[in-house]
Amino acid sequence: MAARLLFRQLFEKESSTYTYLLADLGHPDKLAVLIDPVDRTVDRDITLVKELGLKLVYAMNTHVHSDHVTGTGLIKAKMPGVKSVISKASKAVADHVVEHGDKIYFGDLFLEVRATPGHTVGCVTYVTGVGSDQPYPRMAFTGDALLIHGCGRTDFQGGSSHQLYQSVHSQIFTLPKDTLLYPGHDYKGFMVTTVGEEIVYNPRLTKDEETFKDIMENLNLAYPKMMDVAVPSNMVCGLQDIISKV
Repeated sequence: MAARLLFRQLFEKESSTYTYLLADLGHPDKLAVLIDPVDRTVDRDITLVKELGLKLVYAMNTHVHSDHVTGTGLIKAKMPGVKSVISKASKAVADHVVEHGDKIYFGDLFLEVRATPGHTVGCVTYVTGVGSDQPYPRMAFTGDALLIHGCGRTDFQGGSSHQLYQSVHSQIFTLPKDTLLYPGHDYKGFMVTTVGEEIVYNPRLTKDEETFKDIMENLNLAYPKMMDVAVPSNMVCGLQDIISKV
């Protein structure tokens, strides 16, 4: 990784969600971004940002989550000046909506936006940039599109096994094989994988598309217990309760 990049992987245990903090230590203000913050751990994240002397500029979501409430709205309330980010395709409220090919800058470092729908219609993957001053190996924050030796479900929120298969193969598996992949969740204690590892060992996405579709249609997963609360809240930056009382 580039010496100028500060990177922290954080965990929220109730939903097994990973939050990622990235900052440009080479910038005078040490500009930073948070990817997929959770409402329950906002105070932890803000404390860490302050202790490390960073200036948080963006609180970003990879998609509209169904298993937890995003922390972006609370972070904005507690840290004026921070902007929320989500994909335009998600149709959710945010200060900055992004599309495929956009770049999110924090100092001289940046994240490239790659559209990876399939788990939801609005899923994106954030990938570190290419250049002598950018992190190496590259890093991709895949949300729920690609998990470690797995992938997100495709049976709600406009999900599509066809779209997910195409997204992963065209936008993630085409990255250099040493690219580090950081998922939105893990339930088995794993923290990171690589493109090369997933191309060989992912038990679903190594199959042909028809087999993949059959696997996804027969997962028989339970309805997410937080979905009816999380999705409406996350469509408005996690602040449904606040907005409804105004």
